[in-house]
Amino acid sequence: MGDRAKNGQSVRYHQSGRERSIIHMVDPDLGIEPEIMGSLVYCIHFKDGCRWMDELKKLKGHLNTCKYDAIPCTSQCGAMIPKLMMEDHLMYTCPNRRLKCELCGREVTAEVFEDHMATCQYEPVHCENKCGCKIQRRFISTHRQKECTKRLVACRFCNKEFVYDTLQLHSSKCPRYLVLCPNRCDSSKIARENLEFHLKECPSLIMCCGFKEMGCKFKGPRFAMEQHMETAGKAHLLLMCGVVSHQQHQISNLCSALSSLAVNTSGVLVWRIADYSQKLAEAKTKESYELSSSPFYTSQYGYKLMATLFPNGNGAGEGTHLSVYIRILPGEYDPLLPWPFSHTVSFTLYDQANSPAKATNIVESFVPDPSWENFQRPSKEPNALGFGFPCFVSHEMLKKRNFVKDNTIYIKIRVDPSKIIAV
Repeated sequence: MGDRAKNGQSVRYHQSGRERSIIHMVDPDLGIEPEIMGSLVYCIHFKDGCRWMDELKKLKGHLNTCKYDAIPCTSQCGAMIPKLMMEDHLMYTCPNRRLKCELCGREVTAEVFEDHMATCQYEPVHCENKCGCKIQRRFISTHRQKECTKRLVACRFCNKEFVYDTLQLHSSKCPRYLVLCPNRCDSSKIARENLEFHLKECPSLIMCCGFKEMGCKFKGPRFAMEQHMETAGKAHLLLMCGVVSHQQHQISNLCSALSSLAVNTSGVLVWRIADYSQKLAEAKTKESYELSSSPFYTSQYGYKLMATLFPNGNGAGEGTHLSVYIRILPGEYDPLLPWPFSHTVSFTLYDQANSPAKATNIVESFVPDPSWENFQRPSKEPNALGFGFPCFVSHEMLKKRNFVKDNTIYIKIRVDPSKIIAV
């Protein structure tokens, strides 16, 4: 709405839609309308940039062509748009303009274009299973059901669900996976978890004879084993006899080896004689009653010796003394040793006093005479007596001090390569 004055009169005009009128604020009888309509006015869109100016009566006609004048959108979106901006409006901002989807080629109005793009079946979208694939929306359902490597699928053997790309690994371990019997028996496929049990009963299992360790070389299916055991009984018995014989030989060798490990090779033997009083009493009733020690060696590869004792004496000491002797036995290394035997031999009877410092032992020793037959290399049969002391200690002396204690006596036999005689 605007106001204008001329010749002291005021005139008001206004525009409403496409209807415009001039309102005379003066008395129409005065006859001034032609003068007013001939007055100069600017276009009502002067502020928008229109520079038109002419008589008021030409304003209406100008507005029909003024590019700044607003008219309803030709696409019927309801907006009033200046003629100057109509082309841009129709191309860029009108909600009823037509836009073409570059994916599917379909034309839709701008108003729904965003909604269309969010649901366009030709738009590539990422698989929801995060397999890394990008698939057109129209194919995504088929992809998830049949193609996606991350889809869940059920194992056809155990019915448990697994991600598709791990199914092959599962199948290699699935307990219900069907496998063939390795023995190619007539059984149909067997669940992997039942295979071990099946093999225990499989009639086609190749078995070794139960006498394999004895030397039987038979191999065959389970169903043939029973017949083999029935027909090969005699052969199995012969194999067993051979094994027993071999084992006896081994046992004998082991016993010899153990004996060798237990042999005394120090050249010193401490001989413990228990139940002395009973042995003395028995010796008095039996002629030539003799006790023998375990064999011992002067060194690992030395002479083999054995001590003997007569509780009731022998020779000059019979009935009154305890006699001791050393005997040379045939040894494994005799061919390598010097002969005659020339080592010093000593016998010590221990006094078992409570205080070792107060003990008074009895010691006798000798150096072998090389001319004596007793000290020559022995034959397979050892010398009957050996060499020693028939009057080593008297029975009366044994009763004194502590030579016999707890009915036991101790005698040490020492063989020394030196020629020193023990005193």
